[in-house]
Amino acid sequence: MSKLTPFGNATAGALGALSANLAVFPLDVIKTRLQVQTKELKSLSPDQHYESALDAFAKILKTEGITGLYSGLGAGLFGTVASAFSYFYFYSYVRGSYQKRVPGDISTGMELILGAISGAMSQICTLPVAVVTTRQQTSAKDEKLSFVGTMQRIIHDEGPAGLWRGLQASLVLCVNPAITYGSFERLKTLYLLRIGDTTGRLSAGQTFVIGALSKALATVVTYPYIMAKVKMQWKPPKHVATLSQKDRDAVTYKSSIDILQKVFKKEGLAGWYNGLQPQIIKAVICQAILFVCKDQFGAWTLMLFAFFAKAKKARSVALPGN
Repeated sequence: MSKLTPFGNATAGALGALSANLAVFPLDVIKTRLQVQTKELKSLSPDQHYESALDAFAKILKTEGITGLYSGLGAGLFGTVASAFSYFYFYSYVRGSYQKRVPGDISTGMELILGAISGAMSQICTLPVAVVTTRQQTSAKDEKLSFVGTMQRIIHDEGPAGLWRGLQASLVLCVNPAITYGSFERLKTLYLLRIGDTTGRLSAGQTFVIGALSKALATVVTYPYIMAKVKMQWKPPKHVATLSQKDRDAVTYKSSIDILQKVFKKEGLAGWYNGLQPQIIKAVICQAILFVCKDQFGAWTLMLFAFFAKAKKARSVALPGN
């Protein structure tokens, strides 16, 4: 993968992320709905209050059909490709630029810093798509709009700044991919050293396991802010106006810190991890598949580049006068 340009790495990463997220998208819908549900809204929307991930799956399937498990699929996949492409592009560019200036091995700390910088640049560019996806995944059946319609509604109701709701939490969460990729590189290096492998490459199975472990660690560490980000991007249903002022205040949030404080006050530490099970299953499977697919797509990209280079050389030799 080191021979690929930032564009090549970005393309491989985006294709890998697309494949992974398409496979686990229903889990994304389930964990998002679990993250935004509140006790105050239970009486108003009993069909959208879930006791567990399995209960959410059954209720969504019963009330909305299979399409309910794929709410926001178009926006979600577009956001996945855009986020993965921009992250891998920025990561390859930033990491490559650093290595040119500071030759030699990169420490774990610096890997995390480079990953965080890349993640911040990616989040700023792609956050509007994530906001639209969250709104589509959590909207009641009679309130669902298209991607463009949802974006227009956000701008109309909240102004352009509404498309960047949750930016504070998103920037904090830049440590998530930093921890993931930093852990992956470190675990990969330690594993290869332990088995005495000098090729620098892992098999698909080894990549899957190390990728899963890396993402599990990052998810557990950053989950409270993952939940806070989704709650910031979510909009309470229109019938929230029928609640008492106290209950309306409980589901209205000013910032990610405000969310963490309110959730902790009502539900304790467990509230910070509501929806963790589907989140970690989705994140681990998705990230592990991403690592495997990214390497495979990277290998195919290198083969494609080599093929075109060979074809170009053959045409050049065949031209008259050569």
